[in-house]
Amino acid sequence: MPLKTLLVHLDHDDADARLAMAVSLARQHEARLIGLFAERGEARKVGIVATWPSDSYREAAAASRAAFLRATEGLSGAEWRDAARGSPAEVVRAVAQAAHAADLILMGQDEGAGQHHASVPPGMAEQVILHAGTPALILPGAGRFGRIGRRPLIAWKNGREAARALKDALPLIAGAEETVVVTFVAKPDDERESVEHALHHLADHGIRARSECLVVDGVGVMDMLLNRAADLGSDLLVMGAHSHYGFPHMLRGNGTRYVLSAMTLPVLMSN
Repeated sequence: MPLKTLLVHLDHDDADARLAMAVSLARQHEARLIGLFAERGEARKVGIVATWPSDSYREAAAASRAAFLRATEGLSGAEWRDAARGSPAEVVRAVAQAAHAADLILMGQDEGAGQHHASVPPGMAEQVILHAGTPALILPGAGRFGRIGRRPLIAWKNGREAARALKDALPLIAGAEETVVVTFVAKPDDERESVEHALHHLADHGIRARSECLVVDGVGVMDMLLNRAADLGSDLLVMGAHSHYGFPHMLRGNGTRYVLSAMTLPVLMSN
């Protein structure tokens, strides 16, 4: 599916790199870009009366809109929206619902590895991925990133989530220079047939890829995945959210949460 409607979540903490990536993708894919300002905040209280939005929220929203207009100057079809929600649950719901009508949503990573986002509900990226029905491109809280998808690493498991992620990644990795499909297995022959099918599927889309099979015992699987991405110089990690990746004894979702908190490169997740 081509990327024609992009949604980027905006807040006042660390949205600059996210917005820059969204604008770059919108230009590359000739897509409409929606910037959604959504962050938690407290109502302004005067005596016993509370009013919403607060002055601080209004100021943050105005600054976000101004930054969005500057970044999207000359971009056709750019639109800034204010979710106008304050409680954590309402913010998550507003972002997930907005993503229903988008081909891809861009968000920042969840808290972890020294990251602290005062304006974003804890675990928001994971919750949006689970409930939006839309693939999510998650960017690390630190660093800026150029064009992605030239050296993707695809975490493969013969299951629904990984299959969905691979398909959703196709527009981002078209024309990739080096694509690696990695599986984590308990025995060397596990997943061999399904990996071959995945490679053929990529080839049908003009993407040449090779596979790597890593035999592990279930301990530190996500660390191995992130380390392999670093070793290969990957610029994008593609993975299914809440997939077991061959180890059903691992609690469902643990790997997703770990990657969302410890990631060092952009990650495309689908569920």
